[in-house]
Amino acid sequence: MIKNLPSMFAAAALVAIAGVAQASTSTFDDLVLPGPNTHYFPGGAISGPFSFTSGAATFNHDYTNFGFPGCCSTGWSYSNHTDTTTAGFGNQYSAFAGSGQGGSANYAVGFIGPVVVELAAPVRLSGAYFTNTTYAALSMRDGDGFAKKFGGASGNDPDFFKLTINGFNGAAATGSVEFFLADYRFADNAQDYIIRNWTFVNLSSLGTVTRLGFDLASTDNGPFGMNTPSYFAMDNLAPVPEPQQALLLVAGLALIGALRRKPVTGSQA
Repeated sequence: MIKNLPSMFAAAALVAIAGVAQASTSTFDDLVLPGPNTHYFPGGAISGPFSFTSGAATFNHDYTNFGFPGCCSTGWSYSNHTDTTTAGFGNQYSAFAGSGQGGSANYAVGFIGPVVVELAAPVRLSGAYFTNTTYAALSMRDGDGFAKKFGGASGNDPDFFKLTINGFNGAAATGSVEFFLADYRFADNAQDYIIRNWTFVNLSSLGTVTRLGFDLASTDNGPFGMNTPSYFAMDNLAPVPEPQQALLLVAGLALIGALRRKPVTGSQA
């Protein structure tokens, strides 16, 4: 038993470090939903802000009661909807990937107007996973009563749907990262795409941030703004590990490696 203590200690250290990293990452699986195929919607008779927190970040949700059910909110919701085939506004809270990143249950859906993340403390972010919502993806693929089919009738229209993630440290902008949720600008139409799977976007170039802002842009616009449904999905927003955590992780891995290489002699206690 005593011979196994170093290995047990190293394993426990790795579990503890993983727990800290998980607690800091916004997975949205730490949030409760009332059942399958549901989403966060606290709207009722009273209008107002109803933000929520996952990991070390707070996500804005702003609701205005316009007098009929389900309307209207902007900002973030979290969801476990799995419908990847139903088109239209009634399916606005499904990720086109069919689940959270890695098959997890929950993920976040952003609806522009505005979409903001507030960090608990200044932090450098590793990145996050992004994909389309089913509503936006099917609208771009097939067109609908409000939005065009991307590529047009010929398939040659150079359409795109772009997400921009803006970093801020206090009031100061730190930079921005662009991610194309759909891109039909290629000379070879076979290269045109609409993002379906969860895709990691590196956000480390934003530096130390206290806040993120999100913007969407499309080539399909009308008199009242963007025709493409202004939704996207995000999961696993993660900070860069603290140096102390990284050193502990390396030390733990080195210890486990050394123990595995050490020959075992004699009888076990």
